[in-house]
Amino acid sequence: MPRTVIGIDCGGTKIAAGRYDTHTWLCEAEASASTHAKKGFQYALTTMAGLVKRLRTGSTSAVGIGVAGLVKKPQGNILRLPNIPGAEGVTPAHASVTLGLPVTFENDATCFALAEATLGAGKGKSVVIGITLGTGVGGGIILDGKIFSGAHGYAAEIGHMLLRPGETPYPMPHPRGDVEQFLSGTAMGLRCKEAKRPEEYLEGAVCSFLQPQVFEEVAWMCTSLTHLLDPSIIIFGGSAGRALQPHLDEIAAELQKWMLPGVPLPELAIAKREDAAMVGAAMVAKN
Repeated sequence: MPRTVIGIDCGGTKIAAGRYDTHTWLCEAEASASTHAKKGFQYALTTMAGLVKRLRTGSTSAVGIGVAGLVKKPQGNILRLPNIPGAEGVTPAHASVTLGLPVTFENDATCFALAEATLGAGKGKSVVIGITLGTGVGGGIILDGKIFSGAHGYAAEIGHMLLRPGETPYPMPHPRGDVEQFLSGTAMGLRCKEAKRPEEYLEGAVCSFLQPQVFEEVAWMCTSLTHLLDPSIIIFGGSAGRALQPHLDEIAAELQKWMLPGVPLPELAIAKREDAAMVGAAMVAKN
């Protein structure tokens, strides 16, 4: 019987889980539930335990959980989840007691990047950067097929790279001017209050005034990442990230303006796997 693992994408609104064959990485079964984030992380763990109970079989050996926050390495403890209270300090061992299987925590954008580097748009590439533009902005760096976590486990917090220090395009109490305050789906919604769907931030006439600014800002972000890491490819995911699909050539042209002469541009791509964060969490569990 093929070995299976369960990958869980634990978001602030929804928890999605899938059981994966570790040879093919095909999803054999999946289930989801509402997070009810205000009830806290222990409640979310209990919800995950219910999903695991529905999905596990005799061949299921472990669970990987992608979380939208910081995970301390090498211990694997959760340091902070902005959207779910009570997660600070939760250990894999504690979660394992609730879920009934060995548990590994990883940042959800890192899970996304790992899956895309292994199975998706970055397959066969040596240096892959994954960026998710959704409620927030997340990132993951994959070097030669392995997660790069940095000296303390906090590498690839792309959303907190400074874009316009001390500024934001809308009033807020703590204007850092980082990527997340400009390019997350939440930020773009604030920048274009007429939009009803994430796609409307970057497509059609509703927010057309916003498009040139956003493409320029995405290019600035990619310029910094390219000069730092010389990536083979930068892959975008998340609701606002996927909406960049029709505009990648425009972003590449803007990126070219800011690159040092002779430095090759990375390929810019949209994620191929809709379940990238979930299957990436499963891959982390296997390892």
